[in-house]
Amino acid sequence: MARRDNPRAVRIAEQIQRELPGLIRLELDDPDVGMVTLTGVEVAADLAHAKVFFTVLEAPDARVDAVASRRRQSTQALARAAGYLRSELGSRLRLRSVPQLHFFYDESIERGAHLSRLIDRAVSDDEGRG
Repeated sequence: MARRDNPRAVRIAEQIQRELPGLIRLELDDPDVGMVTLTGVEVAADLAHAKVFFTVLEAPDARVDAVASRRRQSTQALARAAGYLRSELGSRLRLRSVPQLHFFYDESIERGAHLSRLIDRAVSDDEGRG
């Protein structure tokens, strides 16, 4: 999210996060994008750049190398579409200047799931001993 001391950046970040998923889902025709979910948007204080964080929906039993490949493909596809998405956001948000979009894979959900699995395993090990 944008810094709280810049309410305009916060508002623009919220608008981007609200509009961008629909644009990606309905307007992009690139199969490399995949099933992405936006997890956050941070707009710079000067309103010139926006970091867009996303995750990719993967099967739980997917191979690690396949997952890494899918992430790379999605990141590259979103980067290719950034100009188009920016222009579409401009018409929807009615901003004089729309921030340049930069896409980053968000690993926080994946790390959280991994930690949860470790905790579950530790609890089950303790119950097995006790």
